[in-house]
Amino acid sequence: MKSNYSELGKYIREVNERNSDLLITNLLGVSMEKTFIPSVANLNGVDLSIYKVLRKEQLACKLMSVGRDEKLPVDLYNDEKPAIISSAYYVFEPSDKNELLPEYLMMWLCRPENDRYIGYISGGDVRGGISWETFCRTPIKVPSIEKQKEIVKEYQVIQNRIAINQQLIQKLEETAQAIYKEWFMDFEFPDENGRPYKSNGGEMVWCEELEKEIPEGWEVKPFTKIIKLSGGGTPDTNKEKYWDGNIPFFTPADVVSSYYSIQTEKNISELGLKNSSTKLYPFNTVFVTARGTVGAISIAGCEMSMNQSCYAITGMNGMNQYFAHQITLSAIEKLKNEAVGAVFAALVTKDFESQILIEPDEQSVKVFGLKIKPIYDYILNTVVLNQKLTELKDLLLSKLATIKD
Repeated sequence: MKSNYSELGKYIREVNERNSDLLITNLLGVSMEKTFIPSVANLNGVDLSIYKVLRKEQLACKLMSVGRDEKLPVDLYNDEKPAIISSAYYVFEPSDKNELLPEYLMMWLCRPENDRYIGYISGGDVRGGISWETFCRTPIKVPSIEKQKEIVKEYQVIQNRIAINQQLIQKLEETAQAIYKEWFMDFEFPDENGRPYKSNGGEMVWCEELEKEIPEGWEVKPFTKIIKLSGGGTPDTNKEKYWDGNIPFFTPADVVSSYYSIQTEKNISELGLKNSSTKLYPFNTVFVTARGTVGAISIAGCEMSMNQSCYAITGMNGMNQYFAHQITLSAIEKLKNEAVGAVFAALVTKDFESQILIEPDEQSVKVFGLKIKPIYDYILNTVVLNQKLTELKDLLLSKLATIKD
């Protein structure tokens, strides 16, 4: 260990408080993204008294498979109300918060270098796990408490900006979906006088397939008669010259929480694109995952290629991609609702063919695209800004090892 580093165990202590009085029922886990998530475990008949209590400014991590995953699942708990977590996790906190801030400790454990170190030292275990004692030997650099406060403040400014932007993105996405619902599900799109169509006496006709009235002139068609589906492909993984190029290669692993995906885990080369069944899809292409996280939807934030575990979706007859995206969201939601209780392991073409949807008149779709485009543009710009802020945050984390007190 470098001389200016110390062992983590010098600064932390394990906490082993149990939920013996059964007063706490909020059960959490920790994701690979180092975030607390609600547990989906069925708690019927489960003895919650053996679960560990998690209190504010305490951290929890799982050491069982860090080598296999090459990541340390860890997060800092900041809620006032305590929660519980499985006994498979270790709960710990700084021994002296005047010497080590919980927020600084969390920052150190979020460093990619720390994940690589943890993965490296787990090499001897079959499952890739490490012991608490080994974890406590993790090197850490602890500057003065004043320096820690300065670093944490800078980091939190970035984190808060990202969080605010993410809330804005969510609101904009909800607005886009609300406009789509109002126009194409409630049929209150603007009539020739700019007034809501249905509530102002717009002509409606009975639709036998849907057993309800729809606007006159609109048609009911299978999804694949409204939307074009295209497949992807993967170049030979053994051909190094096909990979590490400058063409983003979208897979189910690249799905994000917001509408747009702007980067991918893998890139292929021009040669890889030429020697596979995929092609280069334009900006604003809608991708739907057919395997893995089935039915997840992302929009290409730039030109991208795509693997065979996804569908690329484009509108027919010049349909704008904003409407294509929204009608796809509607169709997938309908598919998922119909699949309740069934195994939804993959999406195939016939699943889309089975979806009967309403195709509006071209003018309404065109006007919708013009109205909704600024919202999508703002979403994309905010996603790009958050990506830059995330890169700045990662840079700050990487510099922790070089900080001088």
